[in-house]
Amino acid sequence: TISPVITLIGDASVTVELGSTYTDEGATATDETGEITVITTGTVDTSVVGVYILTYSATDASDNVAIEVTREVTVEDTTSPVITLLGEASITVELGSIYTDEGATATDETGEITVTTTGTVDTSVVGVYILTYSATDASDNTAIEVTREVNVVDTTSPVITLIGDASVT
Repeated sequence: TISPVITLIGDASVTVELGSTYTDEGATATDETGEITVITTGTVDTSVVGVYILTYSATDASDNVAIEVTREVTVEDTTSPVITLLGEASITVELGSIYTDEGATATDETGEITVTTTGTVDTSVVGVYILTYSATDASDNTAIEVTREVNVVDTTSPVITLIGDASVT
């Protein structure tokens, strides 16, 4: 007539990182006859941020039911995305040419993340232009910004065009 008692192995509240492996520590149940089988219900999907509840139950041979015990498993994303620059970090272009930025990509455990580019390149003006790439994932983790330096240079020699005769007498 005495119900079994369930004891968690490990903590009742656990936090794991998105994309990691979670192995439940389980629970034990005992009554006056000894150890009994514990049934675990619920799942933890470490590929999705959220809170998951695992429930442990047990019934002894005399159909005495234990008070259920639960474990809360929180899957969180604390990892920042990583930005990968496409092309070179420093580029030189000729004054007056057309510049098309190759951009950058960003990824993390949730997949590909949108990259925001700030800065402009004016190929009609000689100078050094900095393009900055940033990204933030759905959990507000911010990537380390990446930059590209675009040098607009004028290496074309001037052309002198003579108006009139080449020799004057």
